[in-house]
Parts: sequence; C-alpha cells; structure tokens
Amino acid sequence: MQQKEKDLKIEVKVDEEVASGIYANFSNISHSPEEFVLDFVFVHPAPPPGFGRLMSRLIVTPSHAKRFFLTLGENIREFEERFGEIDLHGRIEDGGSIQ
Repeated sequence: MQQKEKDLKIEVKVDEEVASGIYANFSNISHSPEEFVLDFVFVHPAPPPGFGRLMSRLIVTPSHAKRFFLTLGENIREFEERFGEIDLHGRIEDGGSIQ
C-alpha cells in the first residue's frame, strides 16, 4: 500500500548559512509552460536609485508553484487572523503585479 503524501515524514538538514535566511524587498515572477521562476531581489533604498541585487532564484514546476501559492495563502490567512490585516503600501488596483 502506498503511503499518503501527508503522512510522509522528511528530515531536512540545513547548513548554518542557509538557516540564517536572506532578506528581499522586491520580487519578480515569470513563467513558461514548464516552469515558474521566482526572483527575490534586495533593492537598496539609498542612491543610486533602482540599484538591486538578486538574492535568490527559485525555479519550480507549475504544480509546485500552485501548491506553494495555496499554502502561502493559507499561512497569510492564519497570520492575519492572529495579528491583523497586512497593509499593502502602494497596492496596484488595476490587476497589475505587486513587486
């Protein structure tokens, strides 16, 4: 009998450098029929304006991207139930992307 995915236990080993995380204040997402590319960028607030550095790039399958989206949405809902609504500064109302 095949073990259900939710019952599967995975032990993840994390290097100290990776465990400390990275900071990004800008993101960009692009896609093709086979993959989604998620870029996380740090844009420095001081001059020169617009200077940014790619901090991390994730490349995932469309099905993994959708699972990520659904899980992130669930976590945001739980966060807002506990801490209040997240304020989106500079929110785009016309359906454009938020960076």
